[in-house]
Amino acid sequence: MTLPALPLFHKIAGQPVIVLGHGAAAAAKARLVERAGGRVIDDLALGIDSGARLAFIAHDDDSALCADAVRARCAGLLVNVVDRPDLCDFTTPSLIDRAPVVIAVGTSGASAGLAKALRLRIDALLPARLGALADALFAARAAIRARWPDSATRRRALDVALDAGGALDPLGPHDEGAVARWIDDAAPSRPARHVIALQSTDPDDLTLRQARLLGQADALVAGPDIPSAILARARADALRLAPGEVEPAGMVVEIRLGLRS
Repeated sequence: MTLPALPLFHKIAGQPVIVLGHGAAAAAKARLVERAGGRVIDDLALGIDSGARLAFIAHDDDSALCADAVRARCAGLLVNVVDRPDLCDFTTPSLIDRAPVVIAVGTSGASAGLAKALRLRIDALLPARLGALADALFAARAAIRARWPDSATRRRALDVALDAGGALDPLGPHDEGAVARWIDDAAPSRPARHVIALQSTDPDDLTLRQARLLGQADALVAGPDIPSAILARARADALRLAPGEVEPAGMVVEIRLGLRS
């Protein structure tokens, strides 16, 4: 069984990254590094001296592969050994690129084929202009903060706009002025409280509405009978409260078992 992993985006633009080996696997890793703006170094000692923090190792010879992995790790580098998840400090996900939006699909090394299949499915759903929407939201950060000074209110306004059918639905068509019109025309966002009545403790049985509310909540109210697998569907930074605790301003979702919404 593969171990869980923490997904991260590592900035390497202008930084040295070690890529060792020859052939298709090493070339693929080199392209991955170069696409992210990194400088490929194919010598371990030189890479260590240059301050590299990451190393990709793709030797055909198993003994050379293991030896270089040990040397790199002892020098403090994070190591990826191609097709050897047991020797990896990190794995490379299958990527969907709508720059600056990047979606990574990983399986902690369990199956690159499954990650690729999921990437292809998701890639077909995403419009080409998704990156332009992200750039427009970035450019409008000051205007968005001025329109909604409170962070919780601002987050709710964005959630409504980016929801399915919303003014900025990521899967919908947008022109260059969409974000500016949304800022001007959006209705005031008010705090809300919702109750989710679970009919099952299996997270796969959540309705679309329940999954959306969990993903948008600023705070969760849940007793000890609510499974952690359900709570894991919420934002990691959402406040966790026991029933009866003082609830903050913002969107609060209470989770119950055995009742109907």
